[in-house]
Amino acid sequence: MSLPTSAAVVSAASFLTLHYRLAGPAGDIINTFADKPATLSLGTGELSPAMEQRLIGLAEGTHATFELPAGEAFGERNAEMQQWVAKTLLARMGDPDEKYAVGDVVQFPTPDGTGSYAGAVIESNDTAVRFDFNHPLAGQPVTFEVQLIGVL
Repeated sequence: MSLPTSAAVVSAASFLTLHYRLAGPAGDIINTFADKPATLSLGTGELSPAMEQRLIGLAEGTHATFELPAGEAFGERNAEMQQWVAKTLLARMGDPDEKYAVGDVVQFPTPDGTGSYAGAVIESNDTAVRFDFNHPLAGQPVTFEVQLIGVL
């Protein structure tokens, strides 16, 4: 005779396999439902703390949708996160013939060279490009949909 097993439940240090969707007023930013699921560890910064809190206590197999108010998921927009970068510096860091158009997203190396971060082009002139380094959903309401496939 075997005992019924209960589904694993998400805790603050869980390793998850899941499908998830992040959407703002303009639509999806990330959606893994049509592709392979994501794997991530809670508490490592892969998801915002507000989204992680929504997952804690959910059982494996759960499909849920959460509406996060403006600014909760990725903070408020910060004007200081909009910076001009000289085209001469951009040329040294990448392709010197690169053309930058409003809306383009460019990856930059972290100062220690171990990671990267992204900035979206918001304007340019003859000598520099202005990037917005805020998260695309900063200051906006966010829909967070999740399908928990596995919880370890």
